[in-house]
Amino acid sequence: MTLTSTTTSDAVPAQRQDESPSKPPSSLAARAFAVQAAFTQLPGEVHSLCAIAGAAGLDDATTHRILKTGVTDGTFEQVGRGRYRLGTATARAGVQAMAHSPSAASTHTILEHLHATTGGLALLYVLSPFGGAKRLCTDYVIGDLDPAEVGMSAADVVSVSRSLRTGASGRVILAHLPQSIQDLVLAEEVPPTAGPGVIRDNDALAASLDEIRRLGFGVGRQECMPGWDSVAAPVLWHDSIMGAVLLLRRTTEMPADLRPLIYHTRKAAESISELTASPIAAAV
Repeated sequence: MTLTSTTTSDAVPAQRQDESPSKPPSSLAARAFAVQAAFTQLPGEVHSLCAIAGAAGLDDATTHRILKTGVTDGTFEQVGRGRYRLGTATARAGVQAMAHSPSAASTHTILEHLHATTGGLALLYVLSPFGGAKRLCTDYVIGDLDPAEVGMSAADVVSVSRSLRTGASGRVILAHLPQSIQDLVLAEEVPPTAGPGVIRDNDALAASLDEIRRLGFGVGRQECMPGWDSVAAPVLWHDSIMGAVLLLRRTTEMPADLRPLIYHTRKAAESISELTASPIAAAV
């Protein structure tokens, strides 16, 4: 996930040390896809022709022809002289793809099972890139608990719960995002009403993301609010992050051995991931 530094150009990400240089794409279709993929590899939103060509592994002339064709159909947008960003057609394609996510009934059943087997609050968060990368809770199972007992105001829910800097579910999602988006989130301020356990130091936060990717889950200790701990696991569509399943319990009720809670949380996230990757299964 973390990119190595480069001395040739700050705009073009360096090759990962564990990857060998790849050959330039040969077919016209492969070249077009390489140009589109370059936007996901580069930091920021708007990029120069040179940077895009470098990331795509193509010469400037070929890249320019592909960009000009893409501007016509809205795949790319030209911003100023010789600078481009992804266009509305790309966004429409992404929305269309995500619309085939699992049904609410299917995911709710999985959350109900997680709540029943662990006694904790089970929540499903999804990644929302609109207006900056953040998370949104789309479903939950909390049993007989009064939501007011969680101890968060409406303002707290908007500020703290949406931030990818706070909480196990936020960090789990953040850990699987491209480095360029991680950098944007790390540049954000920590919500002032975050819990006492929130990780404020960016180096420590980055280290926690490495650990999450290695282990496949995250643990939060009073990160979003005092008195509540959590376990979270990623919901993936193949290798792309879609969201996270969160298990929330009072700090006083968290067992010393978290392995059973981790197992059930990961199982729930994997079940939703399987539904996400299989439209036929999700529709049943």
